[in-house]
Amino acid sequence: MSLKDELIQDRLPAHVAIIMDGNGRWAKKRGNSRVFGHKHGVTAVREVTEAAAELGVGYLTLYAFSTENWSRPKTEVDALMSLLVSTISSETATLMKNNVKLNAIGCKESLPKGVQSKLETCIEKTSTNTGLTLTLALSYSSRWEIIEAVKKVVQDVKDNQLDVSKIDADVISGKMATAGIPDPELMIRTSGEHRISNFLLWQLAYSELYFCDILWPDFRRDDFYRALLDFQGRERRFGKTGDQIKK
Repeated sequence: MSLKDELIQDRLPAHVAIIMDGNGRWAKKRGNSRVFGHKHGVTAVREVTEAAAELGVGYLTLYAFSTENWSRPKTEVDALMSLLVSTISSETATLMKNNVKLNAIGCKESLPKGVQSKLETCIEKTSTNTGLTLTLALSYSSRWEIIEAVKKVVQDVKDNQLDVSKIDADVISGKMATAGIPDPELMIRTSGEHRISNFLLWQLAYSELYFCDILWPDFRRDDFYRALLDFQGRERRFGKTGDQIKK
């Protein structure tokens, strides 16, 4: 029996988030530049996206570029932005074929105009697709997102559209970049690092965390299935006792 066949269909997570880590180390082990690793990481993105779409996972969010990544060497950042443009263009047909809807979160205004244009075109072209929603976190950090959400709440209060006493978790969630998207049930991080790295801090409150040593360019469908099987073997209690969950 294959790993895919072992999965229980009605226990799949509705939303999986992934920190795609290890491109640089993968390239260095092969005596190449970090950009070489980023280029080969595109294959892993395609594999996981297609696997999630085939399984019927509703949402997949990939941490593609953080606000902190802007501090990397200019040559690497420029190459990454160029890779983003070419990848979005080349993968649009695959997204259409797999009925995948593209979405993006982050400070998109800080991205180069060429990236913004390709991104908007692909988002528009895939907007009527009804399968998996693939969200790219670009120029994103959770602290940035939370600050922006707080500003929106404060503005609503100033405009008398919101009473302070009515501010709750639902109000905050509605101001986040992921508003309308369910919180991830599973977060995967590759490369052996055990950190959240400023990714979806609000949304990951009750997510199951899965860490593996595989460097992102080597991550494939079976690795994704293993993460899902691990998730299905866990008991999710949300603060309750195991006995309460079983009732």
